[in-house]
Amino acid sequence: MPTYLYQVILDGDDADEGQVFEVVQKMSDSPLTHHPKTGQPVRRIITAPNIATRYTSSHEKKSLSNENLAAKGFTKYERAGDGQYVKTAGKGPDHISRD
Repeated sequence: MPTYLYQVILDGDDADEGQVFEVVQKMSDSPLTHHPKTGQPVRRIITAPNIATRYTSSHEKKSLSNENLAAKGFTKYERAGDGQYVKTAGKGPDHISRD
């Protein structure tokens, strides 16, 4: 079951300083409207999900290698300086410029 983050709603200038707490709930449960112990009004705080993945920095380096990009049909250009770009992977012109 997911863990949801809630904050106590305060009146006035302290509105963003209410107690923050976590609650484990089913996704099908309705959001809380009041603190389970104190009865104060609360709101759910939207946060980014914490998702564990199998990817590591070495996997990212491998997936962005010139060979892998070319095999997947991408073209990669690297800056050679002064508005010039040189192809390092894929199909296309050997170099491009801003002119």
